[in-house]
Amino acid sequence: MPTPDQEKVLVIGSGIGGLSTGIILAKLGFEVTVIEKNGQPGGMMRSYVRRGVHCNVGLHYLGALDQGQILRRCFNFLEITGQLPLIRMGVDGPVDQYLFTDDHPGIDHFDVPAGFEAYEAGLNAAFPTQRIQVAALMARLRRSADQLNRLSFLYSDRPTEYWFDQAEPLGAIFDQIGCSPGLRAVFGLPSVLIGVPPAVCPQFYHSMTLASYLLSAWRLKGPGATMADVCVQRLKSLGGSLRTGEAVTGIRTVDGRVRGLTLDSSETLDASIIVGTIHPKGMIELLEPEVLKASYRRRVMGLRDTPGMMAVHALVPAKQYPEIQPNRYLVQVDPQGGLLDLIFLQLRSSDDPGQNLLTLITSGHHELWQAWQQTRSGQRGPDYLKKKQDLARSLIGRTEKMMGPFQGLQILDIFTPLTIRDWVNSPEGSAYGVMRSNEQMLSAALLNRTSLRGLFLAGQSVLAPGILGTILGSFSTVKFIVGSERFHREVRI
Repeated sequence: MPTPDQEKVLVIGSGIGGLSTGIILAKLGFEVTVIEKNGQPGGMMRSYVRRGVHCNVGLHYLGALDQGQILRRCFNFLEITGQLPLIRMGVDGPVDQYLFTDDHPGIDHFDVPAGFEAYEAGLNAAFPTQRIQVAALMARLRRSADQLNRLSFLYSDRPTEYWFDQAEPLGAIFDQIGCSPGLRAVFGLPSVLIGVPPAVCPQFYHSMTLASYLLSAWRLKGPGATMADVCVQRLKSLGGSLRTGEAVTGIRTVDGRVRGLTLDSSETLDASIIVGTIHPKGMIELLEPEVLKASYRRRVMGLRDTPGMMAVHALVPAKQYPEIQPNRYLVQVDPQGGLLDLIFLQLRSSDDPGQNLLTLITSGHHELWQAWQQTRSGQRGPDYLKKKQDLARSLIGRTEKMMGPFQGLQILDIFTPLTIRDWVNSPEGSAYGVMRSNEQMLSAALLNRTSLRGLFLAGQSVLAPGILGTILGSFSTVKFIVGSERFHREVRI
């Protein structure tokens, strides 16, 4: 059990990492307060409203949520499953559709079904001369899925990083077994969805992403705000509290131990445990330089991040453009099967009767926004707004070449990497935090070795991105806080 002066925990950030960590610690008897600089909790999982319509930011679908599957077990431990309105995908068709804009893959599209067997059959049908390669890839995928399901990295006294023994990059595996450009493009695309090119994406992280959606794929029936609100309600039901609209300006320390936080109002909050779920580089900036080892500071500040993203939300007439059940990806690849360009497309019902919501997401192209680096959201001027509009029209035009023209389209909102940067304190608007490449796996795995007693990190940069990776990272961080013995005894997923 924690000693009395350790029972109070302050969590910086109210995304899924902050809220899930807070819920777990509250269940274990800690007094938890979550601090959020924005007026609304939720971080990247929260939707926002334009003209009465909810627009999702980072929560578009979830995997591995069927009975007994890993994310369902996590949600069950948090006791939020029953409050989430979920719709299963892939029941009457594919979960995802890849539409290729060039001839390099040798196919014009690929439908990703639910289920490992169906996915393997689809790969064999699309690439009949690659059956040996498909079998080899699927064997690795199934092994990783089994390892993930057993949660060996949580329920062992071996350090977490040593469980990621499948660290060989996916690109190297493609080379070893002789995969065709088309097979590389199809099988490798899920790694791009977490911001890591296949050439440097460890096999485990790719498998974690792909396997979760093959196990089962789901959408929230409501907006992302629903999930954020459910998590907040659960935290409060356990005695935890949430403070919004208050930015943390500093972490107070004494003799190598954290003592609390200072807010932008100059108010100070005391605690002996602080969990930062914002980007690790943002955490570094809240500390005086001398309280961390120079080597740790250099390692964190040198970490490469995933790219930012740009998104367009628009309304289209529902009668002309009915909902599309699967997610669609418009994909351009090079002659070797490497990704050149990607557009994510969802067409779903909206809060506006008679209108459906079209969402397009693509790379943020950080270099395009350099002129506005020193500005904040809402204060960037007419040139920035024109740049956004021009790029949005270009993105819509590229989509229309594949999907046909959208008549009566009305743009609701456009966000850029700068928007993400300002919303969640992510450097350069990185969408998935620290890049989980094979080149920096160890550095990322050591983020919770700060040497500053009482300071811990959670969030998507700590273990893996996405809802599943972030929540598993929360459990891993809690294990650091309470110790292996208590974790094994009281936290059973």
